[in-house]
Amino acid sequence: MQNVNALKLLRPAFGELALSEITAEAVEDYLGDRLQTGRRIHTKLGLQLRGKIKPATAHQEFRILSHILNVAVKQKRLAVNPCLAVEFPVSVKKSTRKPHYMTATEQAKIEIAAPSYLRNIVVIISEMGLRYKKELLPMKKEEVDLENALVHVADSKTTNGIGDMPLTQAAREAFRRQMQETPGSEYLFPSPKPGAQKPHITNVRKIWAATLKRAGVPYFAPYELRHTFATRLSAGGVADHMVTQMLRQGDAEVFKRYSQAKLGMMREALAKMDRQANERGISSTQRAS
Repeated sequence: MQNVNALKLLRPAFGELALSEITAEAVEDYLGDRLQTGRRIHTKLGLQLRGKIKPATAHQEFRILSHILNVAVKQKRLAVNPCLAVEFPVSVKKSTRKPHYMTATEQAKIEIAAPSYLRNIVVIISEMGLRYKKELLPMKKEEVDLENALVHVADSKTTNGIGDMPLTQAAREAFRRQMQETPGSEYLFPSPKPGAQKPHITNVRKIWAATLKRAGVPYFAPYELRHTFATRLSAGGVADHMVTQMLRQGDAEVFKRYSQAKLGMMREALAKMDRQANERGISSTQRAS
């Protein structure tokens, strides 16, 4: 939604210009004007301007414009991206919060405090690195092959994420439990609300926060379980490029070249996973997203 809103604002300013007319000066003028613009607030009296927009808002628009112009450069429609010569007029604070890597002790506490379906989610993500909203929660039972220890990811954040993933024994048992606990549904995590907009659970934010509180574990977001997965692989000696591919963030073409061999390589990587890595303070590079 943020990107869509940014494009709505960029089009009037740059949409009618030839690429050669989008200069660094034009971009700087746009940013300067935007930083002086009032925030548009919808009220009962109609659209009103209040205060000024946050620098981060203008910076997001700048990033999107820069990305569009980078595409033009790659297509040889533009010699150089003018945004490279632009210095953003104000500082934009970035979060310094480091990703949380769940320790084995924390995982044990969480699993004790969690309802069964959330316990299964924790095990599956920390063992496989699935994206919980896009990949795991919408998953259907027919996409899980317990006999061959495989799951098929039918939809993902990127095309690289679509495909088959092998299961560790712990993940296999978690899938088995979840399938047994949800009889009569084609989904692994069916919505408990009759007539819900979607037939499966779409978010676990509230129950996750409550579970961490009961477990006595400081809050961290569910998606950071992917960081834990990456850390444990790295601590087990799995090469960085393979960890990236296990997170399904690597080049999709690379996977295509060895489609038959990749599952074997993934199984070998999973076998090296060090589930006690975080207890010893071992960390990996921040790859997950």
